[in-house]
Amino acid sequence: MGDARLDALQQRLGYRFAEVRLLSRAVTHRSAGADHNERLEFLGDAVLSTAVSSMLYERFGDSDEGDLTRVRAHLVREESLHRVALVLGLPEVLRLSDGEARGGGAQRASILADALEAVIGATFLDGGFDQAQALVRRLFGEVIATTDIDSWSKDAKTELQEWLQARKLPVPAYRIAATRGQAHAQTFEVECAVAALGLTEQGEGRSRRAAEQEAARRMLEGLKASDRPGGPLRS
Repeated sequence: MGDARLDALQQRLGYRFAEVRLLSRAVTHRSAGADHNERLEFLGDAVLSTAVSSMLYERFGDSDEGDLTRVRAHLVREESLHRVALVLGLPEVLRLSDGEARGGGAQRASILADALEAVIGATFLDGGFDQAQALVRRLFGEVIATTDIDSWSKDAKTELQEWLQARKLPVPAYRIAATRGQAHAQTFEVECAVAALGLTEQGEGRSRRAAEQEAARRMLEGLKASDRPGGPLRS
């Protein structure tokens, strides 16, 4: 890989490597050779989690562990890392096999997210935790500083599952009950069933996911009402 592209990446990162070979390895997919980035990705994942955890601990002093864990999960998930990788221009510097490149690997979310974690891991090895943490702060600091804990609330499916698991009940089952309309403008009707309680709820949406969320929301509302003294399931 030409030094010019790695130089430009270091400028975007705001960090200059003493051992540039570490950065070169970090942007090398396993399809491109034996000296690839998977071990660096493993390391970077842990460094990223620790650095983000520290930032969230500082930012949200009144939030409990569950809230902090939920926000961290959103920040370090593949979708979020993919967006940061695109901003950094990682597709331009990725080393891929010809076949992987022809298949669109340079734009694949999973490959880019892994490469970003590998870059963080490489920074840790090259400059230590303080430099890696400083990099994570540059990459994620703005979104953490401007976010509100409530904006990362759980989706209905997740909250329903946790509600049931907390009561030692099996997770719900979802099935498509009906679809209506033309292929380009379908409406899905999904059934959410909690077999252990003999309960079902319906939800509709323009996608299966949206319909599942609506069904889960309705189920959760009913369960929360029933969980209160005098609720419907206690009558």
